[in-house]
Amino acid sequence: MERVVITGIGVLNAIGNSKDEFWEALAIGKNGIGPLTHFDATDHRTQIAGEVKNFQPEKYLDRKATSRYPLFIQYALVAAIMAFEDAELELSKVNPYRAGVQIGSGIGGIGVLEDNAKILAEKGAKRVSPFLVPYMIINMAAGLVSIHFNLKGPNSASVTACASANHSMGDSFRMIQRGEVDVMFTGGTESAITPLAFAGFGSMRAMSARNHEPERASRPFNKDRDGFVMGEGAGILILESLSHAKKRGAHIYAEIIGYGMTSDAHDMVSPPENGEGAAKAMEFALRDAGLPLDAVDYINAHGTSTPIGDVAETNAIKTLFGEHAYNIPVSSTKSMVGHLLGAAGSVELIACLGGMAKGYLPPTINYDMPDEACDLDYVPNESREAKIDIALSNAFGFGGHNTSIAIRKFSGL
Repeated sequence: MERVVITGIGVLNAIGNSKDEFWEALAIGKNGIGPLTHFDATDHRTQIAGEVKNFQPEKYLDRKATSRYPLFIQYALVAAIMAFEDAELELSKVNPYRAGVQIGSGIGGIGVLEDNAKILAEKGAKRVSPFLVPYMIINMAAGLVSIHFNLKGPNSASVTACASANHSMGDSFRMIQRGEVDVMFTGGTESAITPLAFAGFGSMRAMSARNHEPERASRPFNKDRDGFVMGEGAGILILESLSHAKKRGAHIYAEIIGYGMTSDAHDMVSPPENGEGAAKAMEFALRDAGLPLDAVDYINAHGTSTPIGDVAETNAIKTLFGEHAYNIPVSSTKSMVGHLLGAAGSVELIACLGGMAKGYLPPTINYDMPDEACDLDYVPNESREAKIDIALSNAFGFGGHNTSIAIRKFSGL
């Protein structure tokens, strides 16, 4: 089978609009959560979010794209262009039928649906936009990236809630492994900071209501956590077969070496407290990589800051690693950027790549009250100098979807 490497990175989130900006912000534990500005949230239980700031799509996209496309598509396109430029790909030398796209999203164009539902109710069916369907459907992010770059190979979108990006990257990894393609643009994108989405999550009481101190609201593994904070943005990576990357002299960030996925088969939205499915996903990723348990240097946790989820993931890590779990640094970068739903997995894998490249463990900020049920090393509040050779990145989603991706720092061998 082909070995699979990462050669390009594009990212947008609440603390960085580029790879370098994001990595620098992670190293200092920068907080990106603040009062919500996308809409008037006065009547909502949650009024805070991790919004992308100073987004300038006109640097990358034409006027049609910036004026018409919903944000989740714009985020995907801009991040894909960043990744393409970072990888220094020459598409004229790539067979377009051996280059593809798989970009996931949890909710996609929900804002387009909201706007047009209001138009339908107030002005009638004839006033609904003809672009409602193409701008709402989740696969259009992958479709437009494919069109932009003339990529004619596989073109797909994983829609598995907050596991969407990990499934997209894992499936892309498999396609390259099998020799079906040479290059994949993959990851996730999300822009669900909308009135309807906030109302829905608010009614579930899934999101934090710490509106009076937004910078402290995302508190993974902390005893007084009260829910996740919505984030937005995109993370797009370019994956290549090692042979293809080496032939063109590409810079290689890391190698993807394992991918595991399971289902909880338990509940629509809550994981089992013992974290059995999550433990198996990590186990399968490491088995796929051919690695022993003690090879893992760092785990980027799903760590959403929900009371049940953080306990379940902690238990999953302890179930798999036993006593060795206490020796493995685990952190949640959602404490800084919020929860990007379908884009969370790719943004967090990029955080792992930053730690590998720069020699630090990203911190879990806002950790000031330990929870006896969450008793691992969560890299509290400040980054820590460390050498990361092997990392796991977890992403779990409503519906019981569990995924884990194992990466290795590229040694040139």
